[in-house]
Amino acid sequence: MKGLFKTRSRTPVELVQHLRELILFAHRDPSDIPKKKREDKMAELGKVLVEIRTILFGEGQSEPNAEACSQLTQEFFREDTLRILIVCIPKLDLGSRQIAARVISNLQKQKVQGRLVAPQYMESNLDLLDILLPGYADDEIAVPYGIIARELICHQVVAKYVLESEHMRNFFEYIQIETFEISSDAQATFKELLTRHKSTVSEFLTNNFDWFFVEYNSKLLESDKYITRRHAVKVSIFRPLCVY
Repeated sequence: MKGLFKTRSRTPVELVQHLRELILFAHRDPSDIPKKKREDKMAELGKVLVEIRTILFGEGQSEPNAEACSQLTQEFFREDTLRILIVCIPKLDLGSRQIAARVISNLQKQKVQGRLVAPQYMESNLDLLDILLPGYADDEIAVPYGIIARELICHQVVAKYVLESEHMRNFFEYIQIETFEISSDAQATFKELLTRHKSTVSEFLTNNFDWFFVEYNSKLLESDKYITRRHAVKVSIFRPLCVY
C-alpha cells in the first residue's frame, strides 16, 4: 500500500519553479520565521539544487536527457531564476554554493530549440557582474562567484562590459588578496578576460594602454609574491606588450 502514495517526481519545469519558491523564502527576514522551519526549507533548497544538477550533468553512467535540460533551461531564464539564485548564494551552505555555481555555469552552454539562450539573457542582465565580481572581497563567496563570472565571460558581450568597467581596475587588488585560493581564482578570471575574445581585448588595450600597463607591471609583474609574478607572465604570453 505504501507504493500507492509515493510522491510523484517533479518535472524539470516544476523543479525550477519550486527552487524559485525556496529562494524567495530564503530571502525573507529570518526573525519572522521559526528556526526549524527555516532550516528545513534551506535543506530542501539544497536537495532541489542536487536534483537540478543531476538533470544537467546526468548521474553515474547516464547521460543528461536533452529534452529535460532544454525544459529546465527555458524555465530558468524565463522567470529570471538565474538572477535570484546568484543573489541567494551567500545564504547557502558551502556545498550548496558549489552546486549552484556548477548549475549556473552549465546553463550558459544549454540550448533551447537548437540555440543558446544565455547570451541574449546576459545582454539585458550585465549588472549581474556588478554582483559577482565584488564577491572577491568576501571570503565566503569569492570562489563560487568567481566560477560563475568566468563562465559568463565566455559571452563576448559580458567580457566587453567588464573590460570597460571599473571592475577591471579592481582586479589588480583582488589578485593581491592574501588568501591563496581567492587570489588564484581572481588570476584565473583576469586571464580569461584577457585571452578569451581577442578582438575585444585588442580594442580594450588600445584604448587603455597607459593606465593598464602601469598597473600590470607595478602590481603584478613586479610583485613581491612569486606566484603573482608567475601568473602575470603566463597572461603576458598572449601579448608581448604586457612586458613593455
